[in-house]
Amino acid sequence: MIGFVEQALTMSKELSETVMKGFKPESVPVYAKLVEEFAVFDRWFSALPGPTQPNRLFVYSGTSHGAVSHVKENLIKGFPQKTIFDSLHENGKDFGIYYQEAPTTLFYRNMRRLKYSSKFRHYDLHFKKDAEKGKLPSLTVIEPRYFDIKILPANDDHPSHDVANGQKLVKQVYETLRASPQWNETLFIITYDEHGGFYDHVETPVDNVPSPDGNTGPAPDFFKFDRLGVRVPTIIVSPWIKKGTIVTRPNGPAENSEFEHSSIPATIKKMYNLPSNFLTHRDAWAGTFESVVGELTSPRTDCPVTLPEVTPLRKTEADEDRQLSEFQNEIVQLAAVLKGDHHLTSFPDELFKNMTVKEGRDYVIGAVARFKTASREAFIMGADESAIVDMRPSLTTQPSVHY
Repeated sequence: MIGFVEQALTMSKELSETVMKGFKPESVPVYAKLVEEFAVFDRWFSALPGPTQPNRLFVYSGTSHGAVSHVKENLIKGFPQKTIFDSLHENGKDFGIYYQEAPTTLFYRNMRRLKYSSKFRHYDLHFKKDAEKGKLPSLTVIEPRYFDIKILPANDDHPSHDVANGQKLVKQVYETLRASPQWNETLFIITYDEHGGFYDHVETPVDNVPSPDGNTGPAPDFFKFDRLGVRVPTIIVSPWIKKGTIVTRPNGPAENSEFEHSSIPATIKKMYNLPSNFLTHRDAWAGTFESVVGELTSPRTDCPVTLPEVTPLRKTEADEDRQLSEFQNEIVQLAAVLKGDHHLTSFPDELFKNMTVKEGRDYVIGAVARFKTASREAFIMGADESAIVDMRPSLTTQPSVHY
């Protein structure tokens, strides 16, 4: 494939060399060990040739509902599509979102409903304890830190964050799962929403990729969601996986099926035998990987208890006074919706103008806490579980409840 350098040059001259490079195994020792011990995919594609948020939406819903970029109106309303969380809930299966700063799964409107308010748990306070007690839910989502500050650097691997911190997070999650009484029931999936602009030689699938739901992108392109994006790294970990497995193409369900983000809800549906329909045409088409954890007759006992130590790659401190990135700005805008500040006429342009990373993080953490508190109180007071709390910016104004 071509065009990576040309695209990088439109952003910065320095990036043209960067996008043609990669990490040596010793720079990402946790991934190197996991690939050696478990399974790595060599044909896992992002769901569309687009940015972070639309691809993330595919991971749990098999569609971005027509979004190819960030759209303020969609953010305020919340994306309306059904998710795999809904499918699990309606079939009596539990799920939990363990977040560190902000649960970005709240971009889905349904996830803001009162019935799901208890599903959001702070990672540092609850993940290890729940794992030790063997009480992790059927689907557990780990959300990293997205804001790079000095005392708590980001661990989401977004540029210009130190990927060593992402390695530390994966190491911590793995070792927690490995020590849990639920280890023999665990499938740990590690993936990325999109390729970040880095070069890849494998061409993206463009033929007969089904549109999820018939939605198209906005003018002037009217993207039909009929092709996939660039490959992304994906590793799966389980004591039921043969050591050193390389997963290539899936065996169906269609002749041209591929592994992509919609493979996650499709596989969850299969593994839990959920009677609910597929979420969209895309997850019905996507390859599934339950067979990778079905080749052994008993769980392995030789899985490493710990993973390699990680050495920082960045030589400088986090620049917490820099301006927000595009993705961080989207998270801050989500927080504004949760807090009620989207009702202000200054939303979003003036409200967050010149906001620094540290200021953005503080704002997000406060907004999420306020929304969770209001949702919990509304539920206790007897509001319908399908309701969504609509916060108001004034401290003297009571939040309202919408359905």
